[in-house]
Amino acid sequence: MTTAQHDRLTVELRPHQNRYELLLDESVVGFATYWLNDNVVTLPHVETNREHRGKDFAAQLMSGILADVRERHQTVRPLCAYAAAYMRRHPETGDLLAN
Repeated sequence: MTTAQHDRLTVELRPHQNRYELLLDESVVGFATYWLNDNVVTLPHVETNREHRGKDFAAQLMSGILADVRERHQTVRPLCAYAAAYMRRHPETGDLLAN
């Protein structure tokens, strides 16, 4: 899956590591850990590398994660404060919130 706002950024699902990775070209610049239970993706942690903070990379990561979750017909439980805040700022993602 690829995010659209920055043409060199991609979001990759790494299911065997229970994480999504944000790649700038081929370098990992951020990641989110998750676990999956009954089609609910729980996000306890979202992080970008210190040198890339303030560039909207975490938002790009969340956008890619939520696009993947939507495509897989799953829902999200955002335990990470950033992930929860991102979803509040983007009400169009509200239908993805797990009950």
